[in-house]
Amino acid sequence: MAGLARRISETLAERRASTWVLLSDTTNFLSRTSVFNQYESELRELRLRLRNSQDDDAELRDIRKVLIEMRAALRVQGYDLSLGALELSVKGFRNDAAISEGFRRLVLFIGAKDLWFITGEDNHRVLHDHLESECDRRRISGVSQKHYLWFRWTHGLLSLSGADTETAEDFESLKAWCEQPDNKLRLLGKLKKIR
Repeated sequence: MAGLARRISETLAERRASTWVLLSDTTNFLSRTSVFNQYESELRELRLRLRNSQDDDAELRDIRKVLIEMRAALRVQGYDLSLGALELSVKGFRNDAAISEGFRRLVLFIGAKDLWFITGEDNHRVLHDHLESECDRRRISGVSQKHYLWFRWTHGLLSLSGADTETAEDFESLKAWCEQPDNKLRLLGKLKKIR
C-alpha cells in the first residue's frame, strides 16, 4: 500500500512540475508580445491556483486544460509559441572578419506584413541583387526597409550586426523596428530555421 501511495504522490508531483513548465513557457512567450496585458491577470491567477493546488489532481488537470486551450487559441491567432525560448540581439557592426567568429551574411527586406531574406557566401550587394530579382519575379512590393547584416545563432540567441553596406541610420531603424515585440517575434519566426 505504501508503494502505491508513493507512486501516486510521484505522479502528482510530475504533473504539477510539467504544469509549472507549461505555465512558465506560456508566460515567457506572452511577455514578449503586445497582447501580454490581456493575459497577465489570468496567468497570475493560474500561478496562484497552481501554487495552492498541492495534491489536488482535479485542480492540476483543470489548470493544465486552461493553459492548453489558451495556447491553442494563440496558435489560431498565428502565434508560434516555440519562439518564447528564442532571444534577439541587434548591435554593432562587423566586417568580413565576422566569418571567423561564426557569423554569416544576411540581406533582409522588411514589408508591412512580411519579411524576405537571403543568406549566402556572396557579398551583401550580390545577395541583395538576388533577393531583389526574386521579389521582382514574384511581384512582391511594399518593401519599406532593406538591411545588410551579419547573423549568428548561439543556443537560441540570434545575434544581428550591421555589415559595411548597412548605413548607421538604416541600422538604427532596424533596431527600433525590432524593439516592437510583435516585430521581434516575426523576425525570430522567419529566421529560426537558418543556422
